[in-house]
Amino acid sequence: MDDELIRTLETDYTQAPLTPEERVMVDYVVKITKDATKVGPDDHARLRASGFDDKAILQITLIASWFNYINRVADALGVGREAAQATTGRP
Repeated sequence: MDDELIRTLETDYTQAPLTPEERVMVDYVVKITKDATKVGPDDHARLRASGFDDKAILQITLIASWFNYINRVADALGVGREAAQATTGRP
C-alpha cells in the first residue's frame, strides 16, 4: 500500500479509494471493532452479496477480532506505549 492510502485509512477510511468489495469488508471490520454486538445477519448478507463466502467471512471476523484482542492486551500492559509516545508525543 502506498503512504497516501495508509494515511487516508487511518484518518477517514470512508474517503479511501477502495473497491466496493473492500468497502463492505472494511465497514464490517469497523463495526466489529466499535461494537461487535451490533453485527448481525444483514452484515453477513452484505458480505455474501459482495462475493465473500462463509469461510472468508469467518476469516475476516477472526482476523479483525484477533487484532482487536491483541491491541487491548498490549494497551492494558503498556506494550509499545513508549514507541507510540515517541512518534505522536501523546501517551
